[in-house]
Amino acid sequence: MDRAYAQPLDVPALARIAHVSPAHFTRAFRAAFGETPHRYLQRRRVERAMFLLRETDRSVTDVCFEVGFGSLGTFSRTFRAIVGRSPREYRREATAVDVPTCFTMAWTRPVG
Repeated sequence: MDRAYAQPLDVPALARIAHVSPAHFTRAFRAAFGETPHRYLQRRRVERAMFLLRETDRSVTDVCFEVGFGSLGTFSRTFRAIVGRSPREYRREATAVDVPTCFTMAWTRPVG
């Protein structure tokens, strides 16, 4: 899921890989990560979008589709729910940081 974050989520396929039912996979995932596979994937997509908004001049719409959201409305709603502000507000307030990526990821990771 981390490498293919822009691809649609296929819980049944992930469950088959783990040799469990989709329901069991979802329960085990939530127990291990504290959120459902769908919410985890949304958060990973928003984290990538935060990076692209901060470090590139791509439009919000381009970023939306690049990270795997199917509509700008869903992207904006999800981004605001996780980050606390709209993608445009985030871009306006965020500044590009010239430090190693590992530090940037830790400092800018959304809390939700």
